[in-house]
Order: sequence, then C-alpha cells, then structure tokens
Amino acid sequence: MKHHNLDQLQTLAKIDQDYPQLMSREKRLQRWIELLEADPSRVLSTLHETEYLSQTKRDALRCNNSAISIAFNDPILRAAGLQSDTYGEAKRFFEFSDRQLHRIVCDCQFGAIVSTAKIARFIRVKHLESGNGFLARLRALFA
Repeated sequence: MKHHNLDQLQTLAKIDQDYPQLMSREKRLQRWIELLEADPSRVLSTLHETEYLSQTKRDALRCNNSAISIAFNDPILRAAGLQSDTYGEAKRFFEFSDRQLHRIVCDCQFGAIVSTAKIARFIRVKHLESGNGFLARLRALFA
C-alpha cells in the first residue's frame, strides 16, 4: 500500500466538477437501484412518521442504515452532488416530492425495516418504469 500526504491526495483525487450536470435524474435513480440490488437481502431501517414532522425537521431527518444512507455511501452519487443522507437532501438530489420520498423511506409504508430488494423494486416501478398505460398502473399496484 502506498501512502500519500494530504496535498498529494488532493492532486491525485480530483473529481470533475462538471460531472453533476452529466448525470440525469434517471441515471441517479438507476445508480441508487443498482446499489440497493447489490445486496438484495440486506435489511434497512426506515424513517419514523415523516408525514407528521414540520418541513424543517423532516428535511433534517436521517437514520443509519437507511435507503438514503446507501445512496450517500456511494462515491459516484456524492460526486454527482449528493451532499448528505438526510431526507431533505435525498428529496432535492433525486427530485422527489415529499409524497414520493415518503412512500420510499417512511415506516408507515414498509414497517420499521425493509429489504433493499423491496425498495429497489418500488423505485424502479414507480419512478423509472412508470407510464400512463394500464400495464404500468397494474405493475405499480403489485410493487
């Protein structure tokens, strides 16, 4: 293992600052789904009753081992602009409404814990494969 001082690391590990503009919402969601699907049996924690919190408290809400923390632990999504593992940051970064993100991370949707596979499938069906047709709506019912 080769060791570097901080100055050397900063020159070696430059991140292209244009990268955030290159990653579309669809690509960010796809990356998040891939991260979740990488360990499909992993159990995640959900956020508690997000709908009852003020917007300020909701935006600051976070918990360890959540679907949002999976995204934040990824260097590619961080390089693309994900700044923290809070509810508000996930809402901004993935371009969700409160209602949409609530349905992904709140305990009232899945219980206190949920598998990564279930969250990945839900995001894929509701936000990547969603359409206006009958089959898309039917698929969404069973997600």
